[in-house]
Amino acid sequence: MKFTEEHNAIRQTIAAFIDKEINPYCDQWEKDGIFPAHELFKKMGDLGLLGIAKPTEYGGMGLDYSYQIVFSEELGRIKSGGVSMGIGVQTDMSTPALAKFGSKELKEKYLTKAISGEAVFSIAVSEPHAGSDVAAIKTTAVKDGDDYVINGTKMWITNSTQADYLCLLANTSDDKPHLNKSLIVVPTNTPGVSFSEKLDKLGMRSSDTAQVFFDDVRVPQSNLIGEEGMGFTYQMLQFQEERLYCAAGALKAMEYCIDTTIEYTRERKAFGQSLLDNQVVHFRLAELQTEVEALRALTYDAVDGYINGVDVTLKASMAKLKTGRLVREVTDSCLQYWGGMGFMWDNPVSRAYRDQRLCSIGGGADEVMLGIICKKMGIAPGRK
Repeated sequence: MKFTEEHNAIRQTIAAFIDKEINPYCDQWEKDGIFPAHELFKKMGDLGLLGIAKPTEYGGMGLDYSYQIVFSEELGRIKSGGVSMGIGVQTDMSTPALAKFGSKELKEKYLTKAISGEAVFSIAVSEPHAGSDVAAIKTTAVKDGDDYVINGTKMWITNSTQADYLCLLANTSDDKPHLNKSLIVVPTNTPGVSFSEKLDKLGMRSSDTAQVFFDDVRVPQSNLIGEEGMGFTYQMLQFQEERLYCAAGALKAMEYCIDTTIEYTRERKAFGQSLLDNQVVHFRLAELQTEVEALRALTYDAVDGYINGVDVTLKASMAKLKTGRLVREVTDSCLQYWGGMGFMWDNPVSRAYRDQRLCSIGGGADEVMLGIICKKMGIAPGRK
């Protein structure tokens, strides 16, 4: 994948924005358990950063996904995983299906607001009993006149307490689990929508996450994204961008852990020399950086295929799997070299250790990625 001056300009723009508008406030947002999504997204929308790969007629830049992945990679520079994840939900998780399959009227009404930063979006798929097993969701949307009447609950929904709109996956028929689901845009101010208190999470502390309840919620059937019954397929396609975002967004986060650990171990003295002078330390850090570069190459290769119309389910799943495994390895190894300082709550590597653990869970657990990979390799046993 070759980068142009336009790619580099996007890198520089988001890097400068992060340094000025995000990183100085991350510590406070971590303590608050929330970041100001409306304020932040509006600033990003004004710079055109929320619609890089979205259609120009709705306010986007109309660029291919390689430009979006450059943006996602730079988000890894944010010193709070919850903020970068909240942004990724807006750009790569809750709006791809709307942009690709939504009607012109739906995109004019909702996608324009997501791109401009006027509104905050969430993706509402997971349920208390159905996380990676998307087919097992129970939330229903039943037709009544010109409306859908929605009942059910969603769990672990990022951006939810600040969201203006949800991209909701619900069962719209009694057909087979892969054929009975639809994606529907649900305004959160609709009567019958309510939220739990913010969930108390291990990491991603600056991200507001809650359970969402739907009690006879009425929305127009015109809020359906694409075709009825195609929601599972749309969500699986949407997952490809989410998983590539996950891989790209972790690259610089891991490099930050490695770089800060190099700085610390260079200054920290033990037994008459710096920790970094110990071969076991500098060899290990070199090994970790090599692994990060290998993941970067896999991610770029998957993106190159994606923008050229290739089915990248296999490589996107591999990248997501590798990311989940590698972030644990990098953060755990780096934390060890900080000693007692690494066990402190506000240590940057300690924060990354907690935040990045989600990579093996959200967007499809490691075990789900392995199942997809095995299926694509033709080595998964058939279901009886």
